[in-house]
Amino acid sequence: MSGGGVQAVPQAVSEVTPRKVIAFLCMVFGMFMAILDIQIVSASLTEIQAGLSASADEISWVQTSYLIAEVIMIPLSGYLSRAFSTRWLFAVSCGGFTFMSFLCATATSIDEMIIYRALQGFIGGGMIPTVFAAAFSVFPREKQPVISPLIGLVATLAPTIGPTIGGYLTELFSWHWLFLINIVPGILVTISTLILVDFDEPDLSLLDRFDWLGLLSMAAFLGSLEFVLEEGPANDWFDDHEIVLFAAVGAISGVVFFLRAFMAREPIVDLRSFANRNFATGATFSFAMGIGLYGLTYLYPLYLARVRDYSALMIGETMFVTGICMFLTAPVAGRLMRILDPRVMVALGFLGFGLGTWEASKITVEWDFWELFWPQVLRGVSLMICMVPITNLSLGTLPVATLKNASGLFNVTRNLGGAVGLAIINTILSDREDLHIARIRETLTWGRDVADKALETMTSGFSPLGPLADTAALSSLYGMVRQQASVMAFADVFFVLTVLFVLLVIATPMMQKPAAPGGGGGGH
Repeated sequence: MSGGGVQAVPQAVSEVTPRKVIAFLCMVFGMFMAILDIQIVSASLTEIQAGLSASADEISWVQTSYLIAEVIMIPLSGYLSRAFSTRWLFAVSCGGFTFMSFLCATATSIDEMIIYRALQGFIGGGMIPTVFAAAFSVFPREKQPVISPLIGLVATLAPTIGPTIGGYLTELFSWHWLFLINIVPGILVTISTLILVDFDEPDLSLLDRFDWLGLLSMAAFLGSLEFVLEEGPANDWFDDHEIVLFAAVGAISGVVFFLRAFMAREPIVDLRSFANRNFATGATFSFAMGIGLYGLTYLYPLYLARVRDYSALMIGETMFVTGICMFLTAPVAGRLMRILDPRVMVALGFLGFGLGTWEASKITVEWDFWELFWPQVLRGVSLMICMVPITNLSLGTLPVATLKNASGLFNVTRNLGGAVGLAIINTILSDREDLHIARIRETLTWGRDVADKALETMTSGFSPLGPLADTAALSSLYGMVRQQASVMAFADVFFVLTVLFVLLVIATPMMQKPAAPGGGGGGH
């Protein structure tokens, strides 16, 4: 390869033994459970709400509490992994996640569920970046075309098939099994980690310099940010006093956090990884990929439930197309890593995303499984084509000593991208639906032949209701207007996402091509 690429950093990787491979695969499965639980409840919130006698406002916190807690732990995990070692951090994370899954299944009130879900997300969040860091510190660079597709598949497949698995479990058994399914695998992964993992040694001296102010400010900053992004669209943003309060808390704590990150002797999160150009641009692409991953996982089920009136099981069966495509594309992405410039793969992946959302922007009220088939195929293939090279370009050229910290930063950008994406999507959906309703109403004014005839036909259809026929017809007409406006709003969101992905294709040359495996040179 040409000398213009970023030189790979020599890695102190010992021999890859079968024990290390088995240990790593167990860790990957633990990460799969942690990421899966972000979305596994999304298709079954109605059933959980009924089971816990919760209100519509309260039930959303089953998901929100998990996300807020997890996004705090992910960047913290790099410090904890260095202090306690990969083995002990992962074992405690997996064991705690499993125990909290059991408590979630036994919750009898919404308050208990929210507390258990927050603890489940916080404790389990330590598994995700630990696996990414291990992938690049345990295995040599020549093995990355095999390892990267594996962790990329798990990181993107788990939230994608979450609604599918959740729908099946709830339909066939009960919502309790959304959590009970974690217990046996969680116990096995915890035991396997304690027995097999010996990748590094703890450095307990780090605890003597633990930056408590940095931790508190980071928790307040990320927690407030996640809360504002999650709750803002439904509460008219800064018209709501709680949103204003948490935005202020987030801004103040954010200033404190960044000051501590640069001034503390041993910061909770070391931001110097962003000095590496590839890591900085890769984290930005990871942020954007979070929008495509979580945003589209949210949009398709929302359309199917709101417009097509699909059940949780039917939504899961429809969404499974993306999961199958991702699974089939993973080995292809690994092979492409050997022959293609990774920047070309990133561009092709975002281009595929854009084609899928462009096709989806033609959506109508009649769209069903087959109309959504190709947008979902393009999304599934593109996720894998993007995820593998973005991960390699971001983490593959960093020194081993910085991987644990950088892995936490890399993963939190993807989650924050999803949160920002969902906030933008919900805001656009709400605003554009109101706009389309207003425009459609203008075409349905009294005296217009089309409107009068439609209303007359509907009224005659409700004639058995007698004097209530007129009211029923008006209600039915309004329902049609609202449904059509909703679909038009979905089309607008897909168009906005298309523009975003096209811009990302244009931005891919910002990354530098890494040197061939085994290249020398220093790093940042």
